Amino acid sequence: MLFELLYPLRNQFDWLGWLNVLRYVPFRAMAAWLTSLFLYFSFFPWFIERLKQRNLGQIIREDGPGNHISKQGTPTMGGSLILLCIVVSTLLWCRLSNKMVWITLAVMVAMGLIGLIDDLLKIRRGVNKGLSGWQKFSLQILVAGVTAYFLFFSNNLPHDWMGMRNHLAIPFVSIKKFFPELNPYIYSLFVILVIVGTTNAVNLTDGLDGLAIGPVLIVSSTYMVFSYIAGALIFGISIAKYLGLPYLESAQELPILTSSILGAGIGFLWYNTFPAQIFMGDVGSLSLGGGLAMLAILTKNELLSVILCGVFVVETLSVITQVLSFQLFGKRIFSMAPLHHHFELKGWPEPKIIVRFWIISIILAMISLVSLKLR
Repeated sequence: MLFELLYPLRNQFDWLGWLNVLRYVPFRAMAAWLTSLFLYFSFFPWFIERLKQRNLGQIIREDGPGNHISKQGTPTMGGSLILLCIVVSTLLWCRLSNKMVWITLAVMVAMGLIGLIDDLLKIRRGVNKGLSGWQKFSLQILVAGVTAYFLFFSNNLPHDWMGMRNHLAIPFVSIKKFFPELNPYIYSLFVILVIVGTTNAVNLTDGLDGLAIGPVLIVSSTYMVFSYIAGALIFGISIAKYLGLPYLESAQELPILTSSILGAGIGFLWYNTFPAQIFMGDVGSLSLGGGLAMLAILTKNELLSVILCGVFVVETLSVITQVLSFQLFGKRIFSMAPLHHHFELKGWPEPKIIVRFWIISIILAMISLVSLKLR
């Protein structure tokens, strides 16, 4: 919005020549980061006071670790403020004509609304049961299905995206050597899986103070690099093509969105770090998961996201294997799933689990970044 309003003024008055900096994505990305962070810090005192007045506190699951009972009543739905700050700061600093940004924000808001309904139902009922599993999955699949249809069957999208939307990038392999084209229907189903899977993976990881938001910040930072490289031209040369990556000019505004996620996420972490003053709730975890999924899809890093989002993937696999093992053999592999609860019951202090998961996420991000040069 500010780009459209202010950038044209740079040539009208000599003293407004400095507005030329708005043409540079890194400048607007840093501005979006600061704006999102400032908004979160500014509104948080008012926001948490309203949550307390309305008794919108976390409902702790009865079958969870016993030491979590003390967290009962901690204000929740902090993710709604995260989402608001992301949307506002992104729209302020991005080029509003960029459809990739709008698609990502739409998915984040849609997933956030599903999470918000789930959170409110839990609070109203006074138990940790909101939407049923099939209701939540049905709504998520609906959002993912509409998104996949728009991405792969709409002709009202940027030409660079439509030119390679059916092509799948393989991690550590240059597109010059191997860039397979898939059937659009098969790719659409794959994208639905990525969106729904990533969304729920972040949701499952959100079980300890700061556990989910840490990897979200790390993954978002990595996607900021990926999206900038995908759409950047330096002296007329595409960095992406030089590195053997898909060149997507339409992705050049996505760093604005990732920076907004970083700003709001850091603001939230300030209050969510152990012991948490506020929880993000499903409205936060589902919206952030949807955002990460879209960043993977729009930068053609769906397969690499398995490595980059490894913490979320392992947390999800721990739940799946636990359920299958118990149903098939009547035995539990872990003391409790998701995996972070297993370590809790093994006696690990909560801060140790959180920081070690962060460290693992940083290592996986470094491996993902190394893949850029190894193609």
